[in-house]
Amino acid sequence: QVQLVESGGGLVQAGGSLRLSCAASKLTVSTYNLGWFRQAPGKEREFVATISWLGGSKDYADSVKDRFTISRDSTKNTLYLQMNSLQPEDTAVYYCAAAGGIGRTTRNAYEYSYWGQGTQVTVSS
Repeated sequence: QVQLVESGGGLVQAGGSLRLSCAASKLTVSTYNLGWFRQAPGKEREFVATISWLGGSKDYADSVKDRFTISRDSTKNTLYLQMNSLQPEDTAVYYCAAAGGIGRTTRNAYEYSYWGQGTQVTVSS
């Protein structure tokens, strides 16, 4: 059974940094498009970042561009999200997800087949 397990969330002050990890099992990260999404209380889940299965294409939400970096380590079968200059509006549960069978990156949550359980990120002002 495919599993995606996020870690690295926590409480950080505004301006700080966190690195989220998403360890995959029964799924090879280099053969799936991978993404990060987040959901704040009372809001819908929103796209954050995605990386293509070849690793050469990345896409970011405007709200995180130039602050967040998505990457993966195929040797560790792990996806990462480096988050810098965090702001209170970044507070949310962050989810990693995998989309197979498509030859492009996508921002659409419905195209992702596998999801992690989420990790809480809280940014204090």
